[in-house]
Amino acid sequence: MAGASAPKGWPGRRPLAVSFHIMCEAWTDDAAPGIGPMGNPLKAGFLDTQARSWALYGMTSGAWRLLDIVAEAGIPCTIYASGLIAEGWPELLRRIDADGHPIGAHAWAQNLLPVYQDKETEEAELVRGIEAFQGCLGKRPKGFISPRATNSAHTLELLARHGFRWTADVFDSDLPYLIETAEGALAGVPFTMEVNDLPITMRHGNEPEAFTRTLKRILDGWRSIGSPMATLDVTAHAHVFGRPSGAIEFKAAIEMVKELDWVWLTTHEQLAELAFAE
Repeated sequence: MAGASAPKGWPGRRPLAVSFHIMCEAWTDDAAPGIGPMGNPLKAGFLDTQARSWALYGMTSGAWRLLDIVAEAGIPCTIYASGLIAEGWPELLRRIDADGHPIGAHAWAQNLLPVYQDKETEEAELVRGIEAFQGCLGKRPKGFISPRATNSAHTLELLARHGFRWTADVFDSDLPYLIETAEGALAGVPFTMEVNDLPITMRHGNEPEAFTRTLKRILDGWRSIGSPMATLDVTAHAHVFGRPSGAIEFKAAIEMVKELDWVWLTTHEQLAELAFAE
């Protein structure tokens, strides 16, 4: 896709579309994140109470801090949220909606991956999430990303069946494109991982500043690789970069991108609509 022409509706002379994201993730009561700050995993069969408490920070403090930063900056931001949040922290979802951010579904819970589920179970949990969002906000999510961004063989068909407009479980393109399924079409919006707090700081063990350093390197070097038409995601997880050290870098990333007149600040929702316009 390098050197591809701009899709219909893409702002002229802005080759790079940057989307900021806040991931609001929750786990069921009997589960915890598989990765946490302590590094050494517990023996199988034991609940990691440290990792669970660490993850809950995203709902109690982290998401609110990141939302405040985005509100102060006045930029668009896509929020992906576990369906479980509609039951456990409905006030958070209502704050997100009141701020005007598009909300995408992030499955029911982060420990329930579609790729491990049979089709009937996956569909039941998808519907459960839709109904929870509907009950909390009076509206349903239009977009979806799986936990670990790893869908099943049935996910795309089920999303189209239940009226979703886009999926971000897409890594094979620089630009959004239309996906045809037996149940209808939906947009595939690429989800880039280069500027993402979870792999940068948790998986690879870098300091928070590596987040903005990586972003700066990409922006500074964009013209040197021919200014390709592409999307770029800047992603913070509420339980990771919602903490002060990460929030500082997230805010710096926003300020860095806002200064550039050749970047299109957008959302996954807007990018999805480009695919339908083609």
